[in-house]
Amino acid sequence: MAVYPTLIIHNASIHTGVAHRPEVQALAVNGRRIAAVGTNGQIRSLAGPATQVIDAGKRRVIPGLIDAHQHLVEAGLHYNEQLRWDSVPTLALALRMLESQVQRTPSPQWVRVVGGFSELQFEERRLPTLEELNRIAPATPVYIQHMQDRALLNTAAIRACGYDAQTPDPPGGHIEWDSAGSPTGLLMATPATDVFRQALAHAPPLPHEYRLNSTRHYMRALNRLGITSVVDAGAPHLHRPDDYRAIEELAQHHLLTTRVAYHLAAQTPGAETSDYLHWCTINHYGDGDELFRFNGAGDVLIHAAMDHDNFQQPAPHIAPQTAKEREDVVSRLVARGWPWRLHAVHDEVIDMALNVFEHVNADMPIRALPWFLDGADTISQRNIERIARLGGGICIQPAMAYEGEYFLERHGADIASHTPPLHRIFETGMHVGVGSGGAESQGIDPWATLYWLTTGRALDGTPLFAPEHCLDRPGALALHTRRNAWISAEEGHKGQLDVGQLADFAVLSQDYFSVPDEDIRHITAELTVMDGRVVYAQGDFRACDLVPPMPLPEWSPANHGSGAWRPDRNAADSACIPQNEHRASH
Repeated sequence: MAVYPTLIIHNASIHTGVAHRPEVQALAVNGRRIAAVGTNGQIRSLAGPATQVIDAGKRRVIPGLIDAHQHLVEAGLHYNEQLRWDSVPTLALALRMLESQVQRTPSPQWVRVVGGFSELQFEERRLPTLEELNRIAPATPVYIQHMQDRALLNTAAIRACGYDAQTPDPPGGHIEWDSAGSPTGLLMATPATDVFRQALAHAPPLPHEYRLNSTRHYMRALNRLGITSVVDAGAPHLHRPDDYRAIEELAQHHLLTTRVAYHLAAQTPGAETSDYLHWCTINHYGDGDELFRFNGAGDVLIHAAMDHDNFQQPAPHIAPQTAKEREDVVSRLVARGWPWRLHAVHDEVIDMALNVFEHVNADMPIRALPWFLDGADTISQRNIERIARLGGGICIQPAMAYEGEYFLERHGADIASHTPPLHRIFETGMHVGVGSGGAESQGIDPWATLYWLTTGRALDGTPLFAPEHCLDRPGALALHTRRNAWISAEEGHKGQLDVGQLADFAVLSQDYFSVPDEDIRHITAELTVMDGRVVYAQGDFRACDLVPPMPLPEWSPANHGSGAWRPDRNAADSACIPQNEHRASH
């Protein structure tokens, strides 16, 4: 009996990511995997009576984007509560969005913008003033967090937090006071971010059923950008099992629209070894399936040795005695076959970590484990070579795209021109991937990352890389697709559009390979397929869309176009019909 494809995409410009066959016109999916690629005629001839056939209208199709540094578990819990300013071009527009959300938000709820944007992306090149926030929201608490360096609270939020002249600074943070000793509303990370979490802890939480809904809509926001897989880096303030209930329940009920490989970060300061020993008894590396699986430890192994994405602060001072604690954790992970990831932006932090890894490696080789560093922005040539010798990798993050001007002020143009030193890293042949760092620090938008990698410019257009340090467009896209598959130990299974690979891909709104540089940041997916099924569609393909339930609560910004900002585009009619209906219509 003939086996027909379940889905066919044709009349497309398909970038396969495969060296020997980089471009095809059509592809066929059978179930969860790519069944065939080829010309329009070859692939259309495979269609059966129940095959869903989609005419791509000559649009560009790419492998589904893989974000190798996400915080989906955490961000999903709170997405529906947050107004997103990712990629918003002007402060005036951002404030109009804020004002509209204030009008919709009932008491005692807060309006929150939690990272994902830079003041430098705005034409006005500044944050809102506290006076502006108080004028827009005289009674509604408003919290605006600028990446991971500072946050603004209006008077209503200060009152909700109970801050006054007696409120102490948390470790690694600062609450600014005026001359009368009253809090002004400015919170500073110096460089720890606990000061932000303490403020947000005063906002009303969502119930579990809302968290489920919120996580679904966060995945949809990622699908809209062409993302079909994420690697969740873990977070030290997440608590297992409570904070993982939503993502695990969605996985059990087959409601995930992105693949999730997740890491576990140490929860308890001073008792990190105990945390990992406990988890090692109930988790084994690789547990799960192709949609939801456990991927190791990280990105914080020891609380006292944390690094931070904050170029307005110097590298953190890390006490030498933390080396023994980190070695204890890493040696136990290696003994149990757990890989790890470590967030390390500054070369001083990287150097200390590699001393530990080399010491562990002398007794227990670590090369077989897919361990890697996140960030590595200021890594030296010496430490690049040390990582390569140990068989590790680097997951690049776009901190310079958002904070490049701050880095320029502190370090100068010469150093900024090769931060991070991409070509030196590539020359070693080590494994390299890329992640957004979203959603609090650099944001959720992979197209902002691709713009930075290919143009060498920050999001405000400031030149950072010399032209010879930029990546070409295919090379940058390979980082966000094929090369990221190593980080979740799925090389050869996803990240390319070839026979046998997982059926994850996106039909783009514009051709990434030919649009002007500035338009790269405006790209979205018109149609996103994950695991062989359509998980997002708009415009011409809207009839294909599998629309999730309405965002909860009703006042959620997700009901009003929250997510990475894009210029308005006109919707068009559907181009998606099953093959039997297609034949009948002609």
